Amino acid sequence: MKFLTEEELAHLFCTPMFQAIGEVADELGLHCYAVGGYVRDLFLERPSKDIDCVVVDASPVPSQGGEKEGPGIRVAQALGKRLGRGAHVSVFRNFGTAQVKWKGQEVEFVGARRESYSHDSRKPIVEDGTLEDDLDRRDFTINALAYCLTSEGLVDGKRLIDRFGGLLDMEDGLIATPLDPDITFSDDPLRMMRCIRFATQLHFQIEDETQEALSRNAERIKIISQERIIDELNKIMLSPTPSIGFVELSRCGLLPLIFPEMAALEGVEVRNGRAHKDNFYHTLEVLDNVAKASPIPSQGGVSSQQFSSPLERSGEALLWLRWAALLHDIGKPRSKRWEEKVGWTFHNHNYIGQKMVAPIFRRMKLPLDERLTYVEKLVGLHMRPIAIADDVVTDSAVRRLLFEAGKDIDDLMLLCEADITSKNMQKKQRFLDNFQLVREKLADLQARDNYRTWQNPITGEEIMETFGLKPCRQVGILKQAVKDAIWDSVIPNDHDAAFQFMLQKAKEMGLVPIDN
Repeated sequence: MKFLTEEELAHLFCTPMFQAIGEVADELGLHCYAVGGYVRDLFLERPSKDIDCVVVDASPVPSQGGEKEGPGIRVAQALGKRLGRGAHVSVFRNFGTAQVKWKGQEVEFVGARRESYSHDSRKPIVEDGTLEDDLDRRDFTINALAYCLTSEGLVDGKRLIDRFGGLLDMEDGLIATPLDPDITFSDDPLRMMRCIRFATQLHFQIEDETQEALSRNAERIKIISQERIIDELNKIMLSPTPSIGFVELSRCGLLPLIFPEMAALEGVEVRNGRAHKDNFYHTLEVLDNVAKASPIPSQGGVSSQQFSSPLERSGEALLWLRWAALLHDIGKPRSKRWEEKVGWTFHNHNYIGQKMVAPIFRRMKLPLDERLTYVEKLVGLHMRPIAIADDVVTDSAVRRLLFEAGKDIDDLMLLCEADITSKNMQKKQRFLDNFQLVREKLADLQARDNYRTWQNPITGEEIMETFGLKPCRQVGILKQAVKDAIWDSVIPNDHDAAFQFMLQKAKEMGLVPIDN
């Protein structure tokens, strides 16, 4: 945190945008304040483009139409005229808000208000209020800071207004609510997710009373839409150390309510003195390893609908690699078995987990497109490089891996290296050395053959035409046989060799080409 003097703050707010806001608000007889995250992030030295402003109606001025516009809308409209060409004003009269976009900046204006809630809804009953009312309704003390942009409206002669000790909480690295946390969380349960998200993003601690209120109010999360929950969860996922958020979600009891499959990973079972590792904390270690190896360039806000192809290696697209890390062992609770000779086993947990991905994405309102397919693939294949690295690294095994992973092979290798969390440093180093050998063989194969986009040279249609077959089991057997022969270097990767091999294999199966 950077401590800013009044002079330093005045300099930071001495920009064309803020000067214009102050001038038009003064002309309208209104008091205007920059509030919330923008002010907070100046002290935390975090980039922030979006600006929220609260406008207090000190001397109401009716509009020309005779109807009283909200003060926020009036300032936005006047600001748009002042800024001139290039300024875009959007008015949302139903909400009493307006937005001005200009030269890459976005400013949201709203009149000061007070809110009250019914028990079964997070939608408040809104009334006009004072600046104090508006700051009282803020979620956390660090978000309840305000900076006066107008000539009037200072509090105790100061432009910076900090009613709840937000600066002290920032200095101490604490997340706390301005008022009673039980009321704060019960009124709007989404604030519980935001509390944990801010703690994760900022690496802050949650204040004790606030933490206890999270646990007491966890069940209230059920009235929040899944879309809003997943937006907050994705922001946790995109944090530098996402494990912080999941530990807090588990600690307060929210995790079993919003992500029961993840909660099921937690815990250790002991039988005959033999225990398995805690798969919850192992998963979080893998997630953090992936986050460190592939950091997000920008830590801004995101929505689950904003991402392009996971193959693009920039920005938030890396979210889906983190989801693959989070879900890579999700099948372990369902596959856990005790075997007297070997102890605890999790056979086929990768394939079981792969089948669990789509239902999880569907329930959590995550995208059901190529991003789902990508996560499914990495979850299903994440054991393959480890199995190869634990044995003799053959060309055949690496070629099969490359065929199946295709264009996602680099992400799969990154995930699998992140999955090596053994405390036995000799064992860990052996795996890492063998992974390097796998990478070298992958590079060699890719240089010789374009296997990332490999397609079987023999199609099912060609098999059916050659032997006069309809879709049946024999077609699949022949296609797989050709594929295996190429993967194992029995035949070269070309159509003529594959066709001759197919004929020979078909003959062994009693199939005869229809032109013979």
